[in-house]
Amino acid sequence: MKSGLGDDGATVEGRGIIAAFRPYLEPAPLSALFLGISSGFPFAMIGATLTTRLAQDGIDKKAVTAFTLAFLVYNLKFLWAWVVDGIRLPVLGRLGQRVSWMLVIGLLVIAAVFHLALVDPKASLMQTAVAAILVGAAGATFDIIIDAYRIELLEARQLGVGAGMSQYGWRIGSATAGAVALILAGRFGWEVAYAACAAFALPAMITALVMGEPERHREPTGRRSGGEVWASIVGPLLEFFRRRGAMLVLLFILLHKIGDTLANLTFRLLFDDLGYSNDEIAIYDIGFGFWAYLAGIFIGGILYSRLGLKRSVLLSLILMAVSNLSFAGLAASGHDNWAMAGAIGFENIASGIGGVCVVAYFSALCDLRFTAAQYALISAAASVVGRVMTGTTAGAMIEAVGYVNFYLLTTLAALPGILLFWLMMRAGLIDQSIGSAGEDETATAA
Repeated sequence: MKSGLGDDGATVEGRGIIAAFRPYLEPAPLSALFLGISSGFPFAMIGATLTTRLAQDGIDKKAVTAFTLAFLVYNLKFLWAWVVDGIRLPVLGRLGQRVSWMLVIGLLVIAAVFHLALVDPKASLMQTAVAAILVGAAGATFDIIIDAYRIELLEARQLGVGAGMSQYGWRIGSATAGAVALILAGRFGWEVAYAACAAFALPAMITALVMGEPERHREPTGRRSGGEVWASIVGPLLEFFRRRGAMLVLLFILLHKIGDTLANLTFRLLFDDLGYSNDEIAIYDIGFGFWAYLAGIFIGGILYSRLGLKRSVLLSLILMAVSNLSFAGLAASGHDNWAMAGAIGFENIASGIGGVCVVAYFSALCDLRFTAAQYALISAAASVVGRVMTGTTAGAMIEAVGYVNFYLLTTLAALPGILLFWLMMRAGLIDQSIGSAGEDETATAA
């Protein structure tokens, strides 16, 4: 199999400054930016933003961290991703499989966020939990179509650049929506804040209308009998697991982000306990962290092109693990704006690097016949263990061992994923796991 990722997993780009920026200005990578904006904001609505809202309403830590179980809907999305691949929508279907689903699910996301705006956590935690799960379900389905559309819109040579632009967009969407929510909530209430943020679903919907159906979209065959429908569900999974070393690849996907997920979903609890105000969180966590993340994505693009996919992914895994130590330092130092800026800066630079390198690898794993289903499986598996641990044990662990020891433990939790990826590199499984989305178009045509 000839890979469009280059001999060491990276597309060969020009060396000059202008040549380095030119790929980011092509229509498909620019579209990935706007797709990422819409992908990021539902996560922010039920993540850091909802955590802050619950903490400020006096909900105890165990209940707050339990709300992260709403993210588990994202980890189950592979169960219905085949619908997005295989069912043609009436009327709107004439716009194309990907475009029609983008519009319908975008509207569902807007409705779900409006619903979350109307619930009151102090009046009913159960209603709030249901509303959060609905946002998670709509956001997860939005991610299914956004990821499939992005991968198919990008050429194989653009996967690394597209991953970077998608991560830029994701951070812009999540950070901006989070900041807007905090600012509006402090002035007009959480209802207005959430309702205003629903508009962040529009960039992906408009992008789909402007760019149209992606040329690389391949319709799976056979969607009539019950047996063929069942085949459409299990077919994407079977294709993936027939590859050599597929179980090890899946194990890596499951393990690689445990420490990072555990740490990230508890940051707002730490900030609240250290006495940071909404404005301080907006400035240092969201504002400073936003620019640090953008810098990390830029650095990630350089590392990807210079080191290749394998070495850049390994380096990013190490950086993401070490970054958790900075929050142990912040917890030990107490309320200190410069310490917070340093911890957030390191964390976001490492996450930005990982966002480019790891997402490019995961995108290249897909077979273009089953883009939605396979990427849904990959992205769902990537954080499921960390989210389950956060929702079930993180709050109790923090209360039992304290923040400093908790973040030290999250660093140790990242080590198995690093070791496994290194072993996969040594065994040659990284190159052999690439799907048709990562193949060179000339090889595909042949």
